[in-house]
Amino acid sequence: MTHTAQEPSHDGFDRVSQHLQTQGHPHPAQWLTTPARTCQEAADALGLQTGQIAKSVIFKRKSDSRAVLVVASGDQRVDEKKVAALVGPIGRADADFVKAQTGFSIGGVSPVAHLHPPVTLVDDTLFRFSEVWAAAGHPNGVFRCSPQDLLRLTGAPAADVAQHAKTATPSP
Repeated sequence: MTHTAQEPSHDGFDRVSQHLQTQGHPHPAQWLTTPARTCQEAADALGLQTGQIAKSVIFKRKSDSRAVLVVASGDQRVDEKKVAALVGPIGRADADFVKAQTGFSIGGVSPVAHLHPPVTLVDDTLFRFSEVWAAAGHPNGVFRCSPQDLLRLTGAPAADVAQHAKTATPSP
């Protein structure tokens, strides 16, 4: 039998699933019936708040071209200046860099099981939630964990790396 379209690769999902199992993580990776490439799509598919999605944002450190991974709450924007203050000057990472460094395509970048271990920071705003969900190496793959699990699984510190809304000064 011949196939006209090639079956999509699930290598990233399989690698994350194996990593979670090896690390003794109690929640296996799950396959969603529809892709969740954005935090909103993932939150909708899982019936969660957007902030409960632990998004993986990759930057490129300028000094050595090493990947810098920020695992951030899905309802927050990463403050690049705060990240740079902790790891050195950074720049944006394009899709080719992300794939080469992590082994994952944008929209499915997991916080674990990267091809080349990145410098990693976990956004402390994730700790508002007892449970969060992260990508599992494919747009259809996710896994459940606590923010503390993310620290253990990544070996990363929690850090203040989110942009915080400016609070208005009260009028006299």
